[in-house]
Amino acid sequence: MVNPRRLGQSDWFVRVGCRPGSATRLAEALARRDDVSWVTISAGGSELVCSVRSLTSRQRDDLLQRLPAAGQVLTLTAHEIMYRFAGGIAQDWTGYGGPLDESQIAALTPPPVPEPDGPVTLTPGDGKLLAALGRDGRASYATLAAETGWTQGVAARRIELLRAAGVLYFDIDLATQVMGFASSAYLWLTVEPARLEETGELLAGHAEVPFVSAITGACNLIAAVICRDTEALYRYVTTRIGAAPGVRQLEISPILRRVKQAGTWMDGPRLAVAPRPLGQPVPAAARV
Repeated sequence: MVNPRRLGQSDWFVRVGCRPGSATRLAEALARRDDVSWVTISAGGSELVCSVRSLTSRQRDDLLQRLPAAGQVLTLTAHEIMYRFAGGIAQDWTGYGGPLDESQIAALTPPPVPEPDGPVTLTPGDGKLLAALGRDGRASYATLAAETGWTQGVAARRIELLRAAGVLYFDIDLATQVMGFASSAYLWLTVEPARLEETGELLAGHAEVPFVSAITGACNLIAAVICRDTEALYRYVTTRIGAAPGVRQLEISPILRRVKQAGTWMDGPRLAVAPRPLGQPVPAAARV
């Protein structure tokens, strides 16, 4: 995965209200873009939520300006991520039980990466390198050398440089439904500005929350929530969110289907080896 912030760019969450019957096709078209991830269908199948992580301003503007003109789109709101409280590293979600203790996590956690003096500039060959790693994060240096036209040594050194600069990082996708977590939702919260950081840090410590960020827009905090079932989601919202400081308003957007996660397509509740042809229906046995 690539961190666009290290390139001088920013992450965005986009909510798209769709015409009836058009959400699936539009979601799959968006998921095919390399700069779009976490594509989900919610709100009874009439809304898409996706994460836009463009590597250039031109790439981002092209998407955000073209989307409203699409025939399937009824409404669109874009929210820039100002600060992540949770969601930057794989171990931010431990709702499945936390199999590692604190000392084991510390031993496996790399040292923090210092902020670079300014945005990192990618070279022309970096595009091929990042595309190859995006397809297979375990690709060998021999494979990466063949993809880029570099030697294995050059490919290895460039990866280490991009990792040290915080541009390139490795993450893991989990099929949470297969693990027994059947209910997921986005929570769009309006929090008193003076208590925004306090509330964000509080939610980041909840086992149900793999991602929470301060955002621009009418809502100023978004949280992704993963629960065992709808009753567990209800208990979480009423007891833990209800007790959070400064929360003025809450909108719950249940996720009906994930089309794409951070770097992996979904085939029903399971991780897919490759995306299905555009418009092909989800197999009945895999539907949620």
